[in-house]
Amino acid sequence: MKRVLAFGVLMAAAGVAVGDGVEIRPVTDDMLKNPDPGDWLMWRRTLNGWGYSPLDQVDRGNVGRLERVWTQPMGPGIQEATPLVHDGVMFVPNNSDYIQAFRADSGEPLWEYRREFPEDFRGGTNRNLAIWGDTIVNASSDNRIYALDVETGALVWETPVHEPNARARATSGPIVADGKIITGRQGQPDATHEACVVTAHDAKTGRELWRTRTIPRPGEPGDETWGGVPLEQRWHVGTWMVPSYDPELGLIYVGTSVTIPAPKFILGGNDAKHLYHNSTLALDADTGEIVWHYQHVVDHWDLDHPFERILLDTAVAPDPESVAWINPAVEPGERRKVITGIPGKTGIVYTLDRETGEFLWATPTIAQNVVERIDGATGEAVVNPDMVFTAADQTLTVCPSTNGGKNWPAGAYSPRTGAMYFPLQNLCMHATTQTGERDPSLVYGFSTEVILAPGEDGVGTVWAIATDTGETRWKHEQRVGTMSLVATGGGLVFGGDVAGGFRAFDDETGEVLWETNLGSPVSGYPVSFSVDGRQYVAVTTGPSLAAMSSRRLTPELPPDEGGSAIHVFALP
Repeated sequence: MKRVLAFGVLMAAAGVAVGDGVEIRPVTDDMLKNPDPGDWLMWRRTLNGWGYSPLDQVDRGNVGRLERVWTQPMGPGIQEATPLVHDGVMFVPNNSDYIQAFRADSGEPLWEYRREFPEDFRGGTNRNLAIWGDTIVNASSDNRIYALDVETGALVWETPVHEPNARARATSGPIVADGKIITGRQGQPDATHEACVVTAHDAKTGRELWRTRTIPRPGEPGDETWGGVPLEQRWHVGTWMVPSYDPELGLIYVGTSVTIPAPKFILGGNDAKHLYHNSTLALDADTGEIVWHYQHVVDHWDLDHPFERILLDTAVAPDPESVAWINPAVEPGERRKVITGIPGKTGIVYTLDRETGEFLWATPTIAQNVVERIDGATGEAVVNPDMVFTAADQTLTVCPSTNGGKNWPAGAYSPRTGAMYFPLQNLCMHATTQTGERDPSLVYGFSTEVILAPGEDGVGTVWAIATDTGETRWKHEQRVGTMSLVATGGGLVFGGDVAGGFRAFDDETGEVLWETNLGSPVSGYPVSFSVDGRQYVAVTTGPSLAAMSSRRLTPELPPDEGGSAIHVFALP
């Protein structure tokens, strides 16, 4: 049944009606598993993390005619948003739990929600929302899960995850997996084992169903990997990006970040694994149990691995001329359920069996010198010993930098081409250890100077990589840093950059077919949707830490004076 919504701007307890009624359907679990082509109901549109819209009205032949049809301002602060669209209504998350609702075809404001915090409380980044039933669901800066009425923006319920000031807020919002709200925590530098959790809540009531810690306690599996570090000194294994979900297997996939401090000689020793940092975790959706884990690398350099996990069924036929590390047990051409992509800042592409976590193949992209090799039979990464810190005041030139490589700007997968597309940066760093002892005031344990990778004169790249063979199909290179991507059924890949450029690539060749400049870093995640048969492409702009970092290496760029905004494009 559709709801006919009389939308209003939320002001205190009263609503002021604006515009005509809008019909919007409650979102079901079945709709999330198989969304309407015209909707964008979650972070990467589908639970498998593809970042792909099947819409094809805008295609290679006509994309050159694309024009901006509306724009609306967003709030202040860091903006790295994903707009959600359902039945012609757009919902946009902002920094500090400010949420806006618009008519998706015209930009007419419908309502807004501003969460109230204590005077001395600072809100944070909010990359995405979830939608389920008649509610918008979010993870707040003050460590709550809450739901808003889609009609008015009024608060329906809220549930605490931690105390408001606990150092483990969610910088990215949830997904909903079979009626369960799944979300992780960023984990500030002093976030403890109690704070670093993945949680599930009932999507209807907000009741907590389970929580899983990403730092093991004494006696739990993985405790022995911490080299005797006391539990109260095990900090900061965060899950600060958005999970993926396989409804058939009933598994949630989420990535984890580095320990604090990062150099392991300050913690339990350079030979200890310190689980479950820099890993992919497969969690049972019903219980939160860790079914399997795969550790990508023991990380001494803050090269997190929490980014998007792409789930697909594909032939596994890694090309030895294109792929550096291959499991010798792989039978070329066998079809597998895999989890693939670039999960971490190293820029290394990994493909694992998503039922078991078995390593299948991996290969580097941008310059990296931290992983010497990966044992194909075991999947264990062998760290380059020359890049391992062993004492205070030691300087190493490490590739990539703490900005990546790969970072939170997301890649995409297109079933049209069987390729995945990633925004990457050619960055390295001079890293100097600040201490040989645990010192919470020094956070990561080293300082950095970011530099361009040797031999490169441009920061940004977009790579197209075949999911079956690992072959690089094409590569786009540019002076300024690249940001998130979306692929479409029209044979296009849309993406922006830190200088405000927004462009459409041919998904087969990488040729730039259309571009414009939005006047501010294209910091959000592009989406595509349709209303009344017309296809739109939308993206948000505004300040972003990733953009600020890469802009430092392109000093010729004019100052960023553009504001934060949502921009929507369509054919005339």
